Amino acid sequence: MINLLNSVEKAINENRELPFSVYSSAQEQNLLNVPVVKPLLVIVLNGDKEIGRGKKEVCHSGDFLFLSDSSAIDIRNIPKDQKYLALLIEFEHHDFAGLHSSAPNNQHYCVGRVTPVLEQCLQQFVESSLWAPERLWSLRKKEIIELLCHMGHKEILSMVGNSKVGHRLNDMYCEQNFHELTIEHICDQLAMSESTLRRKLKSEGTSVQEIKDQARLGLGLHLLQTSGKSIGLIAEKCGYQSQSRFADRFKGRFGLTPSELRKTKMAG
Repeated sequence: MINLLNSVEKAINENRELPFSVYSSAQEQNLLNVPVVKPLLVIVLNGDKEIGRGKKEVCHSGDFLFLSDSSAIDIRNIPKDQKYLALLIEFEHHDFAGLHSSAPNNQHYCVGRVTPVLEQCLQQFVESSLWAPERLWSLRKKEIIELLCHMGHKEILSMVGNSKVGHRLNDMYCEQNFHELTIEHICDQLAMSESTLRRKLKSEGTSVQEIKDQARLGLGLHLLQTSGKSIGLIAEKCGYQSQSRFADRFKGRFGLTPSELRKTKMAG
């Protein structure tokens, strides 16, 4: 995993938009109800990752975790010897075009070992992100999906549902930087009536306000994990008028405050 790790560190030092993220911590992190809005591949580069409640699944360094787009999951990131480090690749639904399985969606995640071939594929994906145009990123992601299937992990295809109204609304809030969106504007963009919108969201077990809150806090968690921006600036970026309001909502969702999470990024 050394070559992959080196490629990841080189890419993130470029300080540019990339089709992946890197999460790290020097101290243990315990996070509740982490939203997974889109299918997500996590490669544990160092340390351990524990997921779930009750009976927990543990991923060690050199393991991968594929999460479905329909779960909110409890996560524990555990440094070993050095800091915890993980590569995260989020997939869009069009990355799975032509690959959907007819099998029922009865799994929310799968765990496997990173083989030398998968490591090489991931390394090429990371390195190509520094020169390939964005329109090619999806093709590279599709290569990763197809390789995982070839390795015997076809169950990941059954974990990808149809693009939901909630997903589209989540993207709208992020694209609008969490400015207030009227129901009329949302319905116009989604080409549906208000009653249809509410009926579809109810069938997905959510609401407009829940999606907005999840999108804001999900972005806050991501920025705390990947940037050195101040908590006040992150709160503003997520559409909160005060840092204290952001901190209260963040703790209510994830079980710890932004300041407590930020401290896990620092060596004890």
